[in-house]
Amino acid sequence: MTEILTHFEPFPEPPALILEYIAERSTEESVAADGPAPWDLGALSAELIAPMPAWLDSVCRWLNRTYAWQPQDVIPPCWVKHEGLAYEIAALAFARGDAYAEAGSSVIWHEQYDRFLTRMNKTLGKAGDECRVGRHDERPARFQLAAWPTAMGEETGSVGRVEEMAG
Repeated sequence: MTEILTHFEPFPEPPALILEYIAERSTEESVAADGPAPWDLGALSAELIAPMPAWLDSVCRWLNRTYAWQPQDVIPPCWVKHEGLAYEIAALAFARGDAYAEAGSSVIWHEQYDRFLTRMNKTLGKAGDECRVGRHDERPARFQLAAWPTAMGEETGSVGRVEEMAG
C-alpha cells in the first residue's frame, strides 16, 4: 500500500548559490543582509540571476506535472518572456519552501497558487492558449509599450534583465 505514494516527485531545490545567499542574508552581520530578496529578479546581481532561469523552469515543469489538470492551469513554456509571470513564479517558488514548514501554511500556499493561476490567465488572456502550445508571440502590437517615451534619466533595466533570462 505504501508504494502508491512513492511516485510523488519532490519540489525542485533552489540552486546552491541561492541557498547560500539566503543563509547569508539571515545573519545580521552579513553584507548581504541588506541585499535584495532572492525572488526580486530585477534586483539580483548577474551572479545571482544566472542560476535562476533553469531552477524556475524546473519549478514550472513541476507545477505543471503536479497540478495542471486543465489547460488553463498550465504555465506556458515561454513563461520567462512574460516578465510579470517570472516575478510571480519566483515568489511562489520561494514561498513554497516556507509554507511547508507547517501544514496550515501549506494550505495557504495552495490558495496562493490558485490566485497565481487566476492572475496568470488574466495576464495571458487569449494569447495564453497559443503560448501553452509553444506559439509565443510578442505583446500584441496594439499594446506595445515601446511607444511610450522613457522618462528623463530612466533606464529600462528590468526589461533587459528578463530578456537576458529568456536567452
